[in-house]
Amino acid sequence: MNSPTTQAAPDRSLRAYLWWATTVAWAATIFRFSTSAYAGWFTAWLLHGILSFLHISLSPAGFEALHHLIRKLAHVTEYTMLGLLLYGSFSGGRDFSWRTRTAVLCFAIAALYSLTDEFHQWFVPGRGASLVDCGIDSSGAALGLILLYLRQRLFPSKA
Repeated sequence: MNSPTTQAAPDRSLRAYLWWATTVAWAATIFRFSTSAYAGWFTAWLLHGILSFLHISLSPAGFEALHHLIRKLAHVTEYTMLGLLLYGSFSGGRDFSWRTRTAVLCFAIAALYSLTDEFHQWFVPGRGASLVDCGIDSSGAALGLILLYLRQRLFPSKA
């Protein structure tokens, strides 16, 4: 019969594997969003369709401002998730207590991935590389880690 101790080891390694698999899948999703399929013309078309469906009319300048804001918020959201997933992966999905070194490592990896993502976009038709976007991406990763830190400080029993 398996004791709880022998059962816990496979569960831990499976959990760690799932966290890493999810993190890699998310990084691949970010890479996919960097292709020409998600260029500005596509998201503008999509936003126009949504606004038309909702019977919302905007001036061209208002539309461009909203479109720009949504695209930049997408960068923040993508990398907030990446920062959190990296932290969970390095924690093995079991211990989310705050570790500054782990957070700094996760931030650095996310920022480096952002640089590679922007470099990739340099070669994609309809896309362009932007250090501003890299800064926005890195801010998103920092936001995710700050939220994790605040959760730990405000609700220590749930960590």
